[in-house]
Amino acid sequence: MKKKVIAGLALSALLVWLSIRGIEFRGVIDGFRTIRCWYLFPAVAAMFLMQLLRSIRWGVILRPIEKVDQLSLFSVTSVGFLAIIAIPARMGELARPYLITKKSRIPMSSALGTIFVERVLDSLTVLIIAVVALFFTALPPWLVRSSVLFLLVTLGLFAVMVRMMVRREATLRILAPLIGRLPVRYAGTVNRLIDHFIEGFRIVVDPALLLLVSLLSIVIWFVDVLAIYLLFLAFGLHLPVAAAFVLMIILIIGIAIPTAPGFIGNWHYFCILGLGLFGIPKTDALTFAIIYHALSIGIVILLGLIFLPFNRFSVSDLRRQKV
Repeated sequence: MKKKVIAGLALSALLVWLSIRGIEFRGVIDGFRTIRCWYLFPAVAAMFLMQLLRSIRWGVILRPIEKVDQLSLFSVTSVGFLAIIAIPARMGELARPYLITKKSRIPMSSALGTIFVERVLDSLTVLIIAVVALFFTALPPWLVRSSVLFLLVTLGLFAVMVRMMVRREATLRILAPLIGRLPVRYAGTVNRLIDHFIEGFRIVVDPALLLLVSLLSIVIWFVDVLAIYLLFLAFGLHLPVAAAFVLMIILIIGIAIPTAPGFIGNWHYFCILGLGLFGIPKTDALTFAIIYHALSIGIVILLGLIFLPFNRFSVSDLRRQKV
């Protein structure tokens, strides 16, 4: 884990350097002074709405296993996202499934399965949006190729999830020879964990709930685009809505890279990269990236700190769950 942390910090440092290289900081400060602050309030409201919608969607994904009250879902989601930005080496990803087990009878491995479903559906939604965006704006070839490749991989993962859920017993039989190689005292536990993990996929074989989750996913990402477009207006950037879609897609790719906690460096670099496609000067793009990052992370930190007293955990708790 220490090596991952060091590598993440080094990559963040590199991306920060690339982001500020050649920048005149007086221009950045001047950019802050010209912000139309009245656009920031609805942008922040949109970011808050995204967090709320994420918790509602997760509740729908969990529903076939157990119905969890909305306050618990929002509370756990808020603290979980705080953990993602605060704990290095992506260990924060385990916080949400760990915390939901404290507020329900859902096993940890089943909760992890629902997070996997959520990630796959998020990826599918964003990639489909990327394909639609092709009709409205010219995307760079590397982004088009990457989007098509990731779309095919994600569709493959979704198909695997459906098959594993429909042919659950057959899946366990296929894995039985591998599990059988483990010591007897571990084999039963591993088999049970895999079974519970597949249990988290139940939403994919429920057409009504799957449709609801898909619609919520679309709304979530359109709200994200709305927040970005409002920030365009705040900075006086005369860009089309399609530019907000493109920036969102590039940022999602960028923050998937494991770096320092808080997405420092990768958020800024990929924001500059995305805005550069539309002719925005690097200084203006960096100013935009700093404010966008501060508002997004600020919302996560604020909500996380509000609910943290009701969802206490430690990194050692997550390590034990990982084992």
